[in-house]
Amino acid sequence: MRRVYLDAEFTSLNRYTCKLISLALVVPGGPEFYVELIDCWEEGGCSDFVREIVLPQLDPVAYGRTIKQARIELLGFLLRLVPVEIISDAPDWDWPLLLWLVGQGGLPEGVEAGRVSSNIEVTAECEEPPHHALLDARILAKLVERSSLERPTQIVDG
Repeated sequence: MRRVYLDAEFTSLNRYTCKLISLALVVPGGPEFYVELIDCWEEGGCSDFVREIVLPQLDPVAYGRTIKQARIELLGFLLRLVPVEIISDAPDWDWPLLLWLVGQGGLPEGVEAGRVSSNIEVTAECEEPPHHALLDARILAKLVERSSLERPTQIVDG
């Protein structure tokens, strides 16, 4: 089963009020999906951290999509990849946002949730992620893939 790495950026660390800003899915050595939502969040609802670190990295001209556009593109991306295991280092945050973006129809058949072992070694080059969904998903993919080559039992079905 192919592994896909997920990362998301969102407005705040409040589970009840956070809104999805951007989402990325990365297949190591393969296709990538990245989208920035333009119609479901407002800067005023963002934490100071998000305003200072996340928002300046966005490029809505290149990647901005409405929820409807993003949903169509996301489902198309996933359907081209199935069967896949989606892996996140923050599944309690990223997975619900992915499911929200997918919408009421849910994930396509053949898409499963995976998880990362908590003892993946983080190198000095990755101590502080850039807090950009696409870059963070690429880093996660690199770390997990390298770690799973060194220790094949690192990925466990969730």
